[in-house]
Amino acid sequence: MKNVLRVSAVCVYDPDGRMLTVRKSGTSKFMHPGGKPEPGESPAEAASRELAEETGITVAPADLEPMGTWTGTAANESDTDIVATVFTAPGTWAAAGIEAAAEIAELRWLDTARAADFDDLAPLLTEYVLPRIAPWLQL
Repeated sequence: MKNVLRVSAVCVYDPDGRMLTVRKSGTSKFMHPGGKPEPGESPAEAASRELAEETGITVAPADLEPMGTWTGTAANESDTDIVATVFTAPGTWAAAGIEAAAEIAELRWLDTARAADFDDLAPLLTEYVLPRIAPWLQL
């Protein structure tokens, strides 16, 4: 039986429509900023906290727009499924000043129209989020 991990994640866009992705230290897949909720945290509270910890972007939990909740394969743990609640941050964010922090090794702004060119994207991103925001993609 697979382990199940609950996570919250946030889609953040720059003025050019690119989506912020992060790669955690010791991993190879790019994904949304986000992570596991702490005891008593709602999915939006966890998403807000993780976004701030990993990128320095501050968005109040109430300002996050729910996108959906999906169950899929964890990007970096083959014996684990994730139940991910994904939000969209309001507005757009300038890439300047956003830096990798906490366990994040690298940031990358992803042109979603070119997402099929990358083989290092997390399953949550390729199987659920990108088809919802860019249904023409064939990943």
